[in-house]
Amino acid sequence: MLETSARLLRLLSLLQAHRDWSGAALAERLGVTTRTVRRDVDRLRELGYPVQALQGRAGYRLGAGAALPPLLLDDDEAVAVVVGLRTASAGSVAGIEETSLRALAKLEAVLPSRLRDRVQTLARATVRTGTAPGPQVSADALVVIADACRRSERLRLDYTTATGAESRRTVEPHRLVNFGRHWYLVAWDLDRQDWRSFRVDRIVPRPPTGPRVPPRDPPDGDVAAYLARQLSARAWPRRATIQVSEPADAVSARIWPGMGVVTPVDERTCSVHLGADTAAGLVWMITSLDADFRLIEGPPELAAAFRDQARRCREAVGG
Repeated sequence: MLETSARLLRLLSLLQAHRDWSGAALAERLGVTTRTVRRDVDRLRELGYPVQALQGRAGYRLGAGAALPPLLLDDDEAVAVVVGLRTASAGSVAGIEETSLRALAKLEAVLPSRLRDRVQTLARATVRTGTAPGPQVSADALVVIADACRRSERLRLDYTTATGAESRRTVEPHRLVNFGRHWYLVAWDLDRQDWRSFRVDRIVPRPPTGPRVPPRDPPDGDVAAYLARQLSARAWPRRATIQVSEPADAVSARIWPGMGVVTPVDERTCSVHLGADTAAGLVWMITSLDADFRLIEGPPELAAAFRDQARRCREAVGG
């Protein structure tokens, strides 16, 4: 009986790990016959697990049921889930903090001692900074927007800009993008007849969604690159372009989302488009790349900001 129960747990773990299994492959992994696999599958079904037979071939799939069945996680998966729940309990999505803590308490209660020690050690060794968190977004809004993206359905929304201006928009949502502490929706704006990015914390969706539309190709061929360009250029009052004497891949690794956009020039050089609130901010961003560069374009006050920075550096080393 113990051997059969252990085999059922092993079978359930295999079905949860991969979508489709042939009966022969399961029998080989479990060291039994295909007939035994069929009997074990029937036992799982009796326990309420929706194990489906694959059409046209002798195989099985664990389908979705009416309730969430117990999950079998290996050590690394369990630790990853705990870390994810801890992060979600203090994250940028509103309304899931308490739910995350409840799920975390249930999982930690059944962790083996060796895993409990690992996650507690991680918690004790981790310090949350005192920096202000980013704006929280509604979990319900995220679900509505994500579902409209998946179904390629038009979405009506109320939007408030950074200046407080309010408007009603009708869009064709493409993708949700999480950049740093903010969530953004990249969508085709039907009123502007152009791509636009919207801060999700400023969106109030107005369901029901509209008709389905053919999906559009992403802007700039890459929605993340498009949003990075929007954040680093359009949103900032001071902008500059420099040519850097290093390959684009090397420079891209030093750029975080919203800081700038890297464009290859040739195999050894690239151009970088940056944005900041002030000329001094541009100087800090440019010099933080730690590479030789040449200024291509920038505001008139940028030259003076570079001279001030150079003076401070010379005085710091005594000459």
